[in-house]
Amino acid sequence: MQKDCYMNEDIKAYHEALTPSEKKICDTLYKQINSGLPKAESKVWHGHPVWFLDGNPIAGYSKMKDCIRLMFWSGQSFDEPALLPEGKFKAAEARYTSAEEVNAKDLKRWLEKAAAIQWDYKNIVKRKGVLERLT
Repeated sequence: MQKDCYMNEDIKAYHEALTPSEKKICDTLYKQINSGLPKAESKVWHGHPVWFLDGNPIAGYSKMKDCIRLMFWSGQSFDEPALLPEGKFKAAEARYTSAEEVNAKDLKRWLEKAAAIQWDYKNIVKRKGVLERLT
């Protein structure tokens, strides 16, 4: 079975627990992320679907109280005004309340940048909270 049509059971269960409108957003994000990061491994990590390249978290989404949050762990380095800083490291996010808000062209560009621009979150604990640029 091709990667783009296979959703692992944990991610499938995550989607099935959502409201219909949340599920539509997440289904849209899932298809785009899976297509845009074909070499990435996807799994539920800390309760949310996340894509990894070589063990490093790249992109993921999560249900918030009033929206679905799309996060890029290295997104602050993308120079994309539509992605807002999140947390104290290099992450950035976009938030959606409907699937129609997901701009496929922007998301494709962000995913290309996500694969090309990475900070080493995989070893952040080993480095005592210091991030190093990978690519």
